[in-house]
Amino acid sequence: MKNSFSKRLEKLNSKHKDLIRRPNEPVADVGNGIYDRYTYPVLTAAHTPLYWRYDLNEQRNPHLMERFGINAVFNAGAMKWGDRYVLVARVEGADRKSFFAVAESPNGIDNFQFWEFPIQMPEGDEPDTNIYDMRLTSHEDGWIYGIFCAERKDPHAPPGDESSAIAQCGIARTKDLKDWERLADLQTASPQQRNVVLHPEFVNGKYAFYTRPQDGFINAGSGGGVGFGLSASITHAVVEQETIIDPRVYHTINESKNGLGPAPIRTRLGWLHLAHGVRNTAAGLRYTLYLFMTDLKDLTKVIHRPGGYLLAPEGEERVGDVSNVLFSNGWIADEEGTVFIYYGSSDTRMHVVTSTIDKLLDYVVNTPPDGHTSAASANTVRKIIQNNKNHLGEAGGVGSPKLAKPSLP
Repeated sequence: MKNSFSKRLEKLNSKHKDLIRRPNEPVADVGNGIYDRYTYPVLTAAHTPLYWRYDLNEQRNPHLMERFGINAVFNAGAMKWGDRYVLVARVEGADRKSFFAVAESPNGIDNFQFWEFPIQMPEGDEPDTNIYDMRLTSHEDGWIYGIFCAERKDPHAPPGDESSAIAQCGIARTKDLKDWERLADLQTASPQQRNVVLHPEFVNGKYAFYTRPQDGFINAGSGGGVGFGLSASITHAVVEQETIIDPRVYHTINESKNGLGPAPIRTRLGWLHLAHGVRNTAAGLRYTLYLFMTDLKDLTKVIHRPGGYLLAPEGEERVGDVSNVLFSNGWIADEEGTVFIYYGSSDTRMHVVTSTIDKLLDYVVNTPPDGHTSAASANTVRKIIQNNKNHLGEAGGVGSPKLAKPSLP
């Protein structure tokens, strides 16, 4: 007869297997034509292995209690690893410390399973209190680089202030995603550097970084915007000059802060960039995701900048540890042209939407830019209406719906 320990373990294992094996179907909705959302998150705290969280020895843990609680799994870097879809997720324990762990899937949308051990990231000369939000770059020099935030307490914080921090760009590299070599932190003139991304190709024989100069840990101050700079070395990377290529703009989705997400994707028309924008609201900060494109040769030249956001929090995505937030630092463009965009919601869980290179290029090139005024927005809508009237004809006809004529005041 099974004892209570065995019964509880059996239930835990069954529930975990059901979660891992659960099919993830596209949301049954017409959508916006740009991407497809999916019914379930791809990773949650419950996806982490039981043997991470529980001591499975009955003598040491007779009540089968959780010994290491996992609070959240989110903000994952992504890449194709052979024929598998791999996420390097930020796993946050109940102790608020984050570490990295690899999860893989056969199709990129469900059946994600974590590798046996989390990544043991070496520490640099100055120990990290917290590390998180890794961007993966498969560089033409042959290495896979992990670029992440290395957070430490601000040594100049006044007595009693236990929340002020300094964020810098940590750099590590690997060949197998298991053994990592820690390099020196990126050096720039900015006192804070989060959301740094390594470009996948050399630029004029140098390593190219997308940065986010910022005055404070939370507030951008006089800084902010997506920057760009070059370093002659990667083992001791130094960016002496940052050129802002995507600035913050008043009364837009990125008025408070913005930063690049994953490394850009090379397309036939230009480099495709995914970024997050932050604006302030009466309910607090709101994070959304947007796209822009830079020239293939001049990476500082933005050639297309669609207005507004691509993705915003919906439904349960709005609820979590830090509500009303979408954040992405990982996407995969596979050989068939499908693009998997992975994003964390409210600092709690991971989701995916799928699109294609062709759809994203159409969106970036043909979506009108932000005109920065109400009048400009109204004019954009009027132009679309007029184009439809010209195409369909005011009288309508067989197979052509007649546009409704508004009643004039």
